[in-house]
Amino acid sequence: MKLAIHTLKASKGSRHTAKKLGRGNASGHGNYSGHGGKGQTARSGGSRGLKLKGFKRLMQSTPKLRGFTSIATRPTEVFLSDLEKHFAAGETVNLVTLKEKNVIAASVKTAKVVGTGELKKKLTVEGLKTTASAKIAIEKAGGEVK
Repeated sequence: MKLAIHTLKASKGSRHTAKKLGRGNASGHGNYSGHGGKGQTARSGGSRGLKLKGFKRLMQSTPKLRGFTSIATRPTEVFLSDLEKHFAAGETVNLVTLKEKNVIAASVKTAKVVGTGELKKKLTVEGLKTTASAKIAIEKAGGEVK
């Protein structure tokens, strides 16, 4: 079929037939013709405020979310006891070596050495955050923090 102005047609399901209002009570749209009862709701523009009141009740019943949640990623904690267990003396501890030895998950972005446990081996910590107590313990064992 050739495309021409007289052959154009709306696609199936894109058009709806309008309600036939005011054709008697048997049609289901008689009497008030879909405008409800008498009074404010029967008038044009009369039902707007009622919708807003219903929404106000919904807003008031929604609990307020207090506080603040930071979007910054928190570093994964690595204990001194983990370093003692997984690393040999003289090795370098950084994010890559921690992932290789499965001390932290592969998806972790940052890590922080925490002073929990004991460290007796001489280790070099590079590119990681450390707590004050962890830094003292690493340096006491003969290692260094870069």
